[in-house]
Amino acid sequence: MVHHTISTSSNKAPSASSKIRPMNRLLWLVSTLAIVGILAGCASAPPQAPEPARPSAGEPAYPGDSGPLPAALTQGKSRWQPVRWAELPGFGEDALFEAWNAWIKSCERPGPTFAPLCAEVRRLSIASGDEQRAWMMARLQPYRVEPLQGGADGLLTGYYEPLLEASRTPRPGFQVPLYRPPATLGQRRPWYSRQEIDTLPEARAALRGREIAYLADPVDALVLQIQGSGRVRVTEADGSQRLVRLAFAGSNDQPYKSVGRWLLDQGAIRDGSWPAIKAWVAQNPQRVNDMLWSNPRTVFFREEALPELDAAFGPRGAQGVALTPGRSIAVDRESIPYGTPVWLASSGPQLNLQRLVLAQDTGSAIVGAVRADYFAGWGAEAGELAGRLKQPLRLWVLWPK
Repeated sequence: MVHHTISTSSNKAPSASSKIRPMNRLLWLVSTLAIVGILAGCASAPPQAPEPARPSAGEPAYPGDSGPLPAALTQGKSRWQPVRWAELPGFGEDALFEAWNAWIKSCERPGPTFAPLCAEVRRLSIASGDEQRAWMMARLQPYRVEPLQGGADGLLTGYYEPLLEASRTPRPGFQVPLYRPPATLGQRRPWYSRQEIDTLPEARAALRGREIAYLADPVDALVLQIQGSGRVRVTEADGSQRLVRLAFAGSNDQPYKSVGRWLLDQGAIRDGSWPAIKAWVAQNPQRVNDMLWSNPRTVFFREEALPELDAAFGPRGAQGVALTPGRSIAVDRESIPYGTPVWLASSGPQLNLQRLVLAQDTGSAIVGAVRADYFAGWGAEAGELAGRLKQPLRLWVLWPK
């Protein structure tokens, strides 16, 4: 998957207000915002403020971050433990303006908790990182997300939007169909399994005429279904090409089973990453159907036009807003509501992340309190990262005071 290298400092010109010493300036902003509850005006970004000096015992790490903490909260499968802002790794260093683009997207369809803040969020889109941080400290309370039982460490994985070649009609080399939802989908729950779709005449008859396009590789079709959407360059019958998006339109309501887990259980591979799975497929073409059928779940799609403006963003997540690479995550909505700003910290062989993200999507495999799927973009490089990302995770929700 595309790993967009995120800058940790703004390249905007400093404003006159940057002549105020950074720590005093942050204290002034926090105090002012706490009184009025709104940013009076936005200046262009000053240079990145230095990390505050470590406080002595018993003192808050950030000016204004004092006073009694609120009570812990229970949210579905999770417990939210209130903490000081100093507990958030890298809070003083993140390039918040990049996350602000995702936050503004969430404000297109905000939930009732965050809707009252959206006017301020939009005004802050041209503010400096210091001003955005000060507003967050004045208006939000961080809570560490924990399971109802167990520790605060969880799991981070990744997902992406595949970019694939397809043919509008079947032809040599392009024989794997992608389908719109069948008319009988709601009449049978669960609908036919993946193996039944490939082998039963009645299932194949129900899908006849529902083909959108044809891919070359059945494993690519599986990847597209697991990711839930993708960009497809379709060659039409007249030879012309156009780029479209295939978006999730339904499933057969069968349970999701990991083909990587199936191969691991058989001792066929040593790690369940997509690169390892594809290497096994290349060496065992006669067993590909067995692998595919181990996952009975199938996804159906709808075709969407992909104009240039929409192509600059990801697909719409479960919140109903376009995803932002590197700043959108999928969560278990029973633990974290859609549209919630979340502080994410994860270190591992693939990525070291300490940043603000937005909970804007979900997935059938994203279950649990401290569980997230990181949207990293689209294309082959994005897929490479998504296939390998699996590392420890900590989460903090940022909830209105």
